[in-house]
Amino acid sequence: MFFFDPTYLCFMAPAFILMMLTSWYVKSAYNKWGRVRVRSGLTGAQAAQRLISTGGLYGVQIQGIRGDLTDNYDPRTKILNLSQSVANVPSVAAVAVAAHELGHAMQDAEDYIPMRFRAALVPAVNIGSWLGWIMIMGGIVLATMMNASSMGIQIAWLGVLVFSGGAIFALATLPVELNASARAKRLLAETGIIAGQDEINGVNNVLNAAALTYVAGLASALLQLLYFVSLVSGLGGRRRG
Repeated sequence: MFFFDPTYLCFMAPAFILMMLTSWYVKSAYNKWGRVRVRSGLTGAQAAQRLISTGGLYGVQIQGIRGDLTDNYDPRTKILNLSQSVANVPSVAAVAVAAHELGHAMQDAEDYIPMRFRAALVPAVNIGSWLGWIMIMGGIVLATMMNASSMGIQIAWLGVLVFSGGAIFALATLPVELNASARAKRLLAETGIIAGQDEINGVNNVLNAAALTYVAGLASALLQLLYFVSLVSGLGGRRRG
């Protein structure tokens, strides 16, 4: 129904544009600083290993993963997954990405509350992302067939509430990612992995660009939620009419 609704495009077009721009910016920053060799000569994997030793995170293991910019830390297995362009390359971008993911490992070791809160949201978000949509559409169909019945509208509003978990998750992700980047910037300088203002600027450029993707993700989630709110609000207006 709403896939062909011009109103949906009005809500989501800004989000699509923002996501495209941030994706381009991240790749541009990564490609630029991925060609600049870090003076310490450490690859991303070597930098991560130094930070593991420095931080006493001896339970964390480093593992290779396929793809580009697929790097992540898995708190369930305590494994730091690094892509080849990060693990095996001694570049400013590589050590920045590796240190950022190590920042998540440090959060995990410290039981960082925002990280725990985000993890606790995952089951509800996984269910709500499809259940909320089904409830919204089912409520709209029911309300339409029964002349804006209160039952249909209530089901649709409940679906909006369930679907809002995605926006809450996106919001909860921001402090986790920003904190990991802040840790990475500090640790890289303190351990001597980066040196000089140019390398500091490069790390800032890469990590700040990556942070914008989470801002864009939050904007997209909020705009989609607002679209559903406007859609269901219109049902109540038809009922009053």
